[in-house]
Amino acid sequence: MKIAHALASAQAVLANVSNSGEAKLDAQLLLQHTLNVNRAWLIAHENENLVPEKLAEFNSLIERRAKGVPIAYILGEREFYGLNFMVTPDTLIPRADTETLVEIALAKIAVDKVITNTSFRSMSESSVFQADNYKTLDSDIRRNDGVTVLDLGTGSGAIAMAIAKHRPQAQVIAVDASQAALAVAQRNAEHLQISNVQFLLSDWFSALEQVRFDVIVSNPPYIEQDDTHLTQGDLRFEPISALASGQDGLDDIRTIIDDCLVHLKPQGWLMLEHGYNQAQAVADLMAQIGLLNVETIKDFGGNDRVTIGKNPLIVSTHWQ
Repeated sequence: MKIAHALASAQAVLANVSNSGEAKLDAQLLLQHTLNVNRAWLIAHENENLVPEKLAEFNSLIERRAKGVPIAYILGEREFYGLNFMVTPDTLIPRADTETLVEIALAKIAVDKVITNTSFRSMSESSVFQADNYKTLDSDIRRNDGVTVLDLGTGSGAIAMAIAKHRPQAQVIAVDASQAALAVAQRNAEHLQISNVQFLLSDWFSALEQVRFDVIVSNPPYIEQDDTHLTQGDLRFEPISALASGQDGLDDIRTIIDDCLVHLKPQGWLMLEHGYNQAQAVADLMAQIGLLNVETIKDFGGNDRVTIGKNPLIVSTHWQ
């Protein structure tokens, strides 16, 4: 079968589960992946025949996509903030809306902190920290003169590494409660050759004791646990623990906000992604614990997406 015919046939199959534009793009991406070529090569060679083995492999991928498996999981990667990340069913698929969180963090680091030259352990020396290695982690952070960033629930590491890539003098700590997710994140750091990120197995702040950071970022679970969208589209295949958070979707956000003051340096920033209709609730929670300059920022689609708050200069002992 010629390449053009294989693409047309695949597009027709996928059109039953998605719109025609998405079906065409997915078919092209999956054939590019099968043949390890780019789109220009496909167009230039559309009249060439596919060998039977490659046609069978391509059809197998199309069958998976037709069943709804996210294309990112089939390809094993997703682009985020100009970087290609490996993704697996152990991690949430990075989304464009989350780039808003990265943009805000980069802006605040550039404006609020003078970053000095520091040295960090190379990736070859780094590993996923266990909770009983807290003292090593603590001393690493405290001897740095540059900005320190904590990414809570890092998943594939997309947020942590986008920040680390664009602020190479910063020290970024990426934590997750899933060992499998941390393994994916560490492989991404190695592949992208990003050395200023360290990884910690931790349920939110639990393994951090009272280590403090200049910036804490998180894209936590924030979907209501009974939301019907969890059984539709790509969400069906993503880890539910990275998506749903209680009856109102705010359980994990409450936990993070309630515990953040112990881990924010004076004038440090907390930055949380949330649902389009949760901005006021998140802002109220931040204000209740005394965060200042609470503000909500819209994503590229015009939806309320990230709310931030600043720790006061003088930390009250009441908050400890």
